[in-house]
Amino acid sequence: MGMTFHVGEKVVYPNQGVGTIENIGTRSFGTRPERFYLLRLASSQLTVMVPFSHADNVGLRRVTKNGQVERVLRFLANGECKGCRDWKNRFKTNSEKMRNGSLMDVAEVFKTLLLLQKRKPLSFREKKMLDKARHMLIMEVSISRSTRESEAVELLSKALAKAGLEMPDPL
Repeated sequence: MGMTFHVGEKVVYPNQGVGTIENIGTRSFGTRPERFYLLRLASSQLTVMVPFSHADNVGLRRVTKNGQVERVLRFLANGECKGCRDWKNRFKTNSEKMRNGSLMDVAEVFKTLLLLQKRKPLSFREKKMLDKARHMLIMEVSISRSTRESEAVELLSKALAKAGLEMPDPL
């Protein structure tokens, strides 16, 4: 078993964003009781039950520390992206990175799609993925830095500007 979390703690649910552990409870599934986290997602206010036994599988993790945020900002400003030419392979790789859920993986998907968008229009699915990556970056940077979302957008925009990229508007 991996990490344990506490009520009130902010966590990242990969591909969904940042949430808060609202409760830790036990429910019976069939004949055996299962402990679970009750998580409220910040973006949608939805609640999600994540069984302790599945927390590692779904990639539930703590919010990235500020030092990691610096690495992500440096990557957005100067990092190299290895893009797949084939749409299906690119989408599959990007989907896996979004599910993996590390902030750096989300930043890679975000920057790769921004670079691609400069060359040609994105497909509808890639536009949705770009928007989700944008949202996840803003939320996590904001929480990691204990700052407002508008300040997180500014930080990300400055980093992107160094790479000749612009922060996209939300869909």
